[in-house]
Amino acid sequence: MTTDNTFDPALIGLAVGAVVGAGVGVAGWRWYSRRQARRALVQAVTRGAVDFVQDVLVPDGNGGSYHVDFLLLTLRGVLVIDLRRDVSGNVFGGDQMTEWTVMESAKRTTFQNPQSALYDRVAAVKALANDVPVEGRIVFTQSAVFPKGMPKWTVRVDALTAEFPGVDRGTLEAAVQRYVPGWEQAKRATAPSELHNPKPLGGLS
Repeated sequence: MTTDNTFDPALIGLAVGAVVGAGVGVAGWRWYSRRQARRALVQAVTRGAVDFVQDVLVPDGNGGSYHVDFLLLTLRGVLVIDLRRDVSGNVFGGDQMTEWTVMESAKRTTFQNPQSALYDRVAAVKALANDVPVEGRIVFTQSAVFPKGMPKWTVRVDALTAEFPGVDRGTLEAAVQRYVPGWEQAKRATAPSELHNPKPLGGLS
């Protein structure tokens, strides 16, 4: 009795195709999930805005520019958002600390205190927006936990949406009409920024 040890090429092709197809399917689902999560985050950040721009360069007044994640036109004026979507774990930071620390399981990382950079961005936008009030917030996702409390101007997304809640668009537009000229002037002064990826820990402020 003899045994045929050859393999059917068609069956091999089907098997390889199934494996490749499954891999592509998983990768596609992960891409789609990340895309939906990013979209949901943008919607949460901008919920209380009548208009906004994302990932722009704002002139610093000295021939350079600052990257700004979001500029929002809200009931209270213009809001500068520094979004820290990549930070996950326990965050230990303070107003007087040069670096903030992130502890996630056994992993420890640091990043530069972002408050000073936020103040610079707020000042730059104020110089463009005439007499429109300008505020700034450093926004973290729900993945960041502050066991010792939140430093000044630092919030998580849920707190941001509570502080700047979404309202009827018609009401919001009517309420911010007095801010529109300064807002439009500030928008015209901006340019698209290529720095649209999450900021690496220990990297750009």
